[in-house]
Amino acid sequence: MVHDVFSGVIWLKPAFWVAVAFVLFFAIFGGRLWRTLAAMLDNRAEEIRRQLAEAAELRRQAEAMLEDAKRRRNEALAEAEALLQAAKQEAELAAAAARAEAEAAAQRRERMAMERIAAAEKAALNEVRQAAAEIAAQAAAGVIAQTLTPDADAAIVDRAISRLPEALRAA
Repeated sequence: MVHDVFSGVIWLKPAFWVAVAFVLFFAIFGGRLWRTLAAMLDNRAEEIRRQLAEAAELRRQAEAMLEDAKRRRNEALAEAEALLQAAKQEAELAAAAARAEAEAAAQRRERMAMERIAAAEKAALNEVRQAAAEIAAQAAAGVIAQTLTPDADAAIVDRAISRLPEALRAA
């Protein structure tokens, strides 16, 4: 009978006291726990913001370096083109002068003059090739040193050197 009278009273049930303990725990420690968790999350968010800002700055610097490398490459190409044009004009002037001289000279002198012209053209082309190769190598070395690995660097230099005679013949 006693059991029936007290069985309906809620404060005598263990679940009630567990709930009361839970509420008291969060009432006492909840604010401190919430502030600690919020501070940890804020710190993490600030660290992520800092990393994003740093990444954006690094990207900006990389883009600036890329633009500078492109500009220097274009300048080197323009300078090499100007050197090639000047050498071509010089070779054309030398050839015209040699032809005029060869026509006025005898057969033997004509042969000697033609041999000299061929040697001068070859020397001029070799000098132009050498100058263009040095300029291109210096420009490429600057660009490659900033952007490529040693293996990729070697492959690009080999390819550029192998194409230089074709470019000079085409010009």
